[in-house]
Amino acid sequence: MSTAEETLKSQPAAKEASIPVLNRVLDFLSSVRVGVVMLCILVVFAMIGMLIVQQNVNGFDTWYVGLTPAEKMVWGYLGFFDIYHSWYFNLLLLILSLNIILASIDRFPSTWTAYIKEPKLTATRDWLLGRREHVTVESDKSEADAEAEIKSAFTAAGYKPKVTPTTTTEYGVDENGRKDFSKIITRTTTIVFGQKSSWNRLGAYIIHIFLLTLFLGHFVAFQTGFDADVRMIPGEITDTIQLITFNLDKKEKFDVKLPFTIDCTDIQQRLIDENGGIDITNTLDWRTQVKINDPSYGTTTADISLNKPFTYRGYRFFQSQTIPVGNARTITLDLTPQNGGAVQTVEIPRLGSATLADGTKVEYTDFEPDFTLNGSKPDTQSADYNNPAAVLNVTPPGGQPQRVFAFSAKLPDNAPIAAPRAGYKWHLAAFEKAPLAHILSIKYDPFNAHFIAWYIGGFGLVGSLMLVFFFSHKRVWASIEKKDDGTTEIILAGEANRNHIGFRDKFNKIAERIGGSVSSPHVSEGPSSDENPPQT
Repeated sequence: MSTAEETLKSQPAAKEASIPVLNRVLDFLSSVRVGVVMLCILVVFAMIGMLIVQQNVNGFDTWYVGLTPAEKMVWGYLGFFDIYHSWYFNLLLLILSLNIILASIDRFPSTWTAYIKEPKLTATRDWLLGRREHVTVESDKSEADAEAEIKSAFTAAGYKPKVTPTTTTEYGVDENGRKDFSKIITRTTTIVFGQKSSWNRLGAYIIHIFLLTLFLGHFVAFQTGFDADVRMIPGEITDTIQLITFNLDKKEKFDVKLPFTIDCTDIQQRLIDENGGIDITNTLDWRTQVKINDPSYGTTTADISLNKPFTYRGYRFFQSQTIPVGNARTITLDLTPQNGGAVQTVEIPRLGSATLADGTKVEYTDFEPDFTLNGSKPDTQSADYNNPAAVLNVTPPGGQPQRVFAFSAKLPDNAPIAAPRAGYKWHLAAFEKAPLAHILSIKYDPFNAHFIAWYIGGFGLVGSLMLVFFFSHKRVWASIEKKDDGTTEIILAGEANRNHIGFRDKFNKIAERIGGSVSSPHVSEGPSSDENPPQT
């Protein structure tokens, strides 16, 4: 090998070695290949998180018991049971986010300049003939008339025309066909340019913004938020929630104080079959009404249902489950006066009261779905409505409070527990079924990061993808030049960055308006790129 050849071959290596290490690292991190690889790996891990039940999902403990010892050991060691909180998942998010930021910083300025700030207004004849779509038209019209016609065609197609006169100088030829440097020919060409949807070139960077928003929102939510439960029983006031921590199939709860109190005022369960039980399969909706008393912000009321969560100061309340012990939201009592008279019917809400016509006050204090007496204390034998009874506190006018039981079943008059009390025979005529309590799930998100991630990042990403792929940046040029024989040559050319077939139809319509033949449009087989920098 000669010395010259060795020198030439060593030049690229020497040039690469002269680049600072930091620049090479940044170039690597900002490359499209790295971004695509990181995104694919992230998608694979996300799919693993969907296929393998995560430890914070209801039913994980039951599913975990059914795994083999090898699956428990391997998947647990790899962190697959809590993959979204694993160190490698967060590291991938960080690298991919860094790749997106660096790639945008590297490529956005050139894209902005080439397509938005300084679009390509002029072009040479050979360049125009190299476009994907181009048509050459020979016209007898003057240059001014041809220009006016082209501008009208561009405007009708939705392109705002920009006219740029250009002057080119070339050498003539002698009688032998060789260049004659003594003959200088000056040609004047008018270029008419138009474009539509140039913002589409910035679509990649809009997608980058929403991707970063999605990543950042989820990262902040996972790092700063927590999950908790709170039991809601009408009439109870609490300022404590149970913070949940997961350790595979073991769920641990810790009491955490709230900066406000929650007063449960009502719970309701809408059933498919009113005669059925209160299990999940017979349920249309759960509703929990609460009143929040906050020393800093006053009182706030909320109605929380399955499809209607409630957010307050970063705490988001969801319906989670019930304590499926039968109870009654309202009761309807039939009261027969002991001394005779018409039956009175009253309806009382849970923990509510009613006053009869004679002044007797009736308070609804408790409900037993399967009534029994545990000593002298009313109790239930099961959670089902086998022998429902309402426990009442009755105070006659001027008398002492008495405990009264109102049964749904018809009891014999000689039964001691069915004997008249406070001047009436008491019968539970009807009741609205409801569980003993609701369990609300609480997700604490102080920065509202989940909302930012899902609604801004998620929907923004879907919308930007639709805008990018359903629209395209379309550009057309028309070169007008007066030929030596007195005719006017018009070269119409155009290209789009996507949906080339749709653009061809629109391009042909413009060509028809200026008199071009479009039966067999010229299609360049060469690359359709121009002198503008490529877009990522």
